Amino acid sequence: MKKFLNIVASIAILTAFTTIGCSTNNLSYKDKPITLSIWHVYGSQTKSPMNDIIEEFNQSVGKEKGIVVEVTSISDSTSIDEALVSAEKSDTLPDMFTAYPRIVDEIDKNLLLNWNDYFSEKEINEYVDEFLLEGYFDDELLMLPIAKSTELFFLNKTIYDRFSTDTDFSDFNTIFDLCNDYYDYSNGKAMLQINDYYHYFYTQIHSLGGNFIENNKINADSKEFETVFMPIAKAAIYGGVSTDDGYASDKWKTAELISSIGSTAGIMYMRDYVTYENGEDEDIKTAIYPYPTFEGAQPTVIQRGTGIFGVRSDDEKKNEAIALFVKWITSKEQNLELVTEMGYLPVKKAAFDELFDNIDTVKIPKYKLVYETVLQMYDDYTFLALPLYEDSADIQYNFEESFKSVLKDAHTNYTNRVNSGADKEKTMDELLDTSLESLKSLLQ
Repeated sequence: MKKFLNIVASIAILTAFTTIGCSTNNLSYKDKPITLSIWHVYGSQTKSPMNDIIEEFNQSVGKEKGIVVEVTSISDSTSIDEALVSAEKSDTLPDMFTAYPRIVDEIDKNLLLNWNDYFSEKEINEYVDEFLLEGYFDDELLMLPIAKSTELFFLNKTIYDRFSTDTDFSDFNTIFDLCNDYYDYSNGKAMLQINDYYHYFYTQIHSLGGNFIENNKINADSKEFETVFMPIAKAAIYGGVSTDDGYASDKWKTAELISSIGSTAGIMYMRDYVTYENGEDEDIKTAIYPYPTFEGAQPTVIQRGTGIFGVRSDDEKKNEAIALFVKWITSKEQNLELVTEMGYLPVKKAAFDELFDNIDTVKIPKYKLVYETVLQMYDDYTFLALPLYEDSADIQYNFEESFKSVLKDAHTNYTNRVNSGADKEKTMDELLDTSLESLKSLLQ
């Protein structure tokens, strides 16, 4: 197994155990059952593999031990962050929640369980090292990995094949040129949306040897920033790349766009058919490719995913019950069952090896394709976790909004001026320069 790289933590942290975790194997609460609440981000209220695995716990180990886990909220990560901040103020935090590491900057970390107090060193060492490192804050392990992902290039091959026979999706410049050709071919439809433009800039600037984040802020003055900005800005201004809000999977359903770059877990929301404006459906074939890069750059992609947090209780038995559940849901068998239903990566070393040694056992063909594509990336790609720094969540949000706003306005400007007879190349060159300066000013 090729190890994932993490530039924001040191492997030395793995030995920084302040205590040896207690054993939860023999715990039982049958005499006084315990109910635990959880908020999570996996799926919807009506169809959630996470809900299914929790119900499996309730009907097996939970029933045996006297523990019931209740899902009391399912939402996206941004909404859960906001809800957790509000819940802290009203003292109504759930017993467990899934979130990105950034949440530790938003709520009092003293309210959270240190998993080192409840897991032995042997148990901790069963997790993939680089996945585990994101959960350390100083010497406290506050977040345990539960499901990880990376990002890939997804293509509606059925519609794309009507447009082009070009299948080189390894280079961003080639893709952006195709996007503009598709815009002309389709009478004004974008071909591609990148779900996280912040990730695109972070990974691709790094792949070129630069730093996207310097001194706790975005460095938009580097030559690498301009190198990464110009080709995607040109495609967005022309119209081939979407700068609309929302996830690409929403437009995928109606063929408003036919490709996207986003999380492996996005496969859950990408249907095998599209519905056109007239209400007619068409079955489609989905193709999946490794994350693109720039020619001559070191291929680089995001390592991402929420982790699970426990909220400290005055009742130590409740804390122990939380740890018991988390150990169960991240055990090899249960974790493999959970992640392969969602397009995620398992978090235990044994489960990780088993999945990628036996990809043929994945039941759903397009999920199997996800794992085959990830496997292609192992030998050549650098996998990066997002850096945590002061106000990083707000800075990321501001970057996404600023980037899309600037280029959406530039696209409108370009279209209006060209339709009025302006020279296409001169107009594009002017708008590229002014858009870069406008974005820089918004990031200051």
